[in-house]
Amino acid sequence: MFKRKLKALKYEFWDQVNGKADPEHLKKLVVWLEDQKIRHYTVQDRAPLRDINNQEWEKVFEKYILDVGCPVTTTSLDKLEWLVGLAVRLEFENKLEKYQIKRDGEKTDAVVPSVKSTNPLDNLDFTSNEFKEGVQSIAKLLKIAQHPNHLITLEACSKYVAARLNPAALKNPRSLTIKGTPFPIMETEMGFDMGDKVLNNTAKALNLLYIQDLRNLQTSINEAIVAVQNITANPKTDTKAGRVGI
Repeated sequence: MFKRKLKALKYEFWDQVNGKADPEHLKKLVVWLEDQKIRHYTVQDRAPLRDINNQEWEKVFEKYILDVGCPVTTTSLDKLEWLVGLAVRLEFENKLEKYQIKRDGEKTDAVVPSVKSTNPLDNLDFTSNEFKEGVQSIAKLLKIAQHPNHLITLEACSKYVAARLNPAALKNPRSLTIKGTPFPIMETEMGFDMGDKVLNNTAKALNLLYIQDLRNLQTSINEAIVAVQNITANPKTDTKAGRVGI
């Protein structure tokens, strides 16, 4: 990124600058940035900065850093990187008309070619009334309670279809039939009382959802353990690589 910024600024030796570069080269880079891009000092005031052979140049550089408002207090290389970023910003501001969109609505020529998507979903307006009515129709067909936010209703429909209308489920519908006696969760004491029947029932429903998440997590863990055991319990040995009698 450091080199790319210097290349964008059209610095001649952009590919030679790095953390291990010649300190004299880095000093020349600071002078070039001030002379060509930043121009914070007047031409006369730049004389101490240009004297890169001066033993007190580091102090001159520190003063220059403070004068341009650099907030960096770490290494000199970090401060130099901040100066490069400042130069890029000033360069952009000087050529703002080249990059910005004209106020009359006419855009400048785009450098990046336009890409047209072939996915029909990209052309849908998810906030239109037609889309909302379509989600409501699907929810009614699947007998799913509708949420005030139609996108949440659509997400519920998607989960229902993925779980109960997938190819495996359609091939064997009995696999989705819940067997056994339903647990009377609404009649069971949960160990707390919120003082309101509706709140208590809501808490019980949330507790069931939490248990379901834990069961799904445990199922995924078991599947991962089985997959690892299938690999470690059946190692493949290359007998050609072995030698006997040594």
